[in-house]
Amino acid sequence: MGAAIREIRLRHGLTLAQVSEQASLSRGMLSKIENGQTAAGLDTLARVARALGVSMSMLFSKYDATGAAAQHVKKGQGMETVRRGTRSGHTYHLLAYDQGPQKLYEPFLITMDDDSQRYPTFQHPGNEFLYMLEGRLEYRVGPMTYVLDPGDALSFPGTTPHGPERLLRFPIRFLSVIVYPQPTT
Repeated sequence: MGAAIREIRLRHGLTLAQVSEQASLSRGMLSKIENGQTAAGLDTLARVARALGVSMSMLFSKYDATGAAAQHVKKGQGMETVRRGTRSGHTYHLLAYDQGPQKLYEPFLITMDDDSQRYPTFQHPGNEFLYMLEGRLEYRVGPMTYVLDPGDALSFPGTTPHGPERLLRFPIRFLSVIVYPQPTT
């Protein structure tokens, strides 16, 4: 279990501090869970799973496989997750999860309502698609910046450094869908 938690945390580029804060655990306790030095109760595992943006069954994926063909997430029910921008005033709601052993994509509803801090630059495998829902945002992709208004879309390779440059009109809400490369068979 601890190895699965650590693998997911590292894959998302998250620190022990970020996940432990979101899960309301001490860093030491999360470290002990990851290293197999202590057992965690279901409530603790549920909090860690939510913080990582995965379902409980994903933590048990080597022992439990789901067979559901569809996933329905009601309005406002996406899992709030920790990402590198969380401390910068971003809220990430993961809108689909539990995609099996190889992550195919990650759809997020991102809300920004605070311009008090500098925003991070992101890089990841795959491609990213943004769709602006509300507000106005200047978004940087490599050396270029794009002003996004409601209804605008932007797509780019995830390996290109990217991220918000300036927040122009609040509240800002947009969809971000990351599509990961799949191994060739």
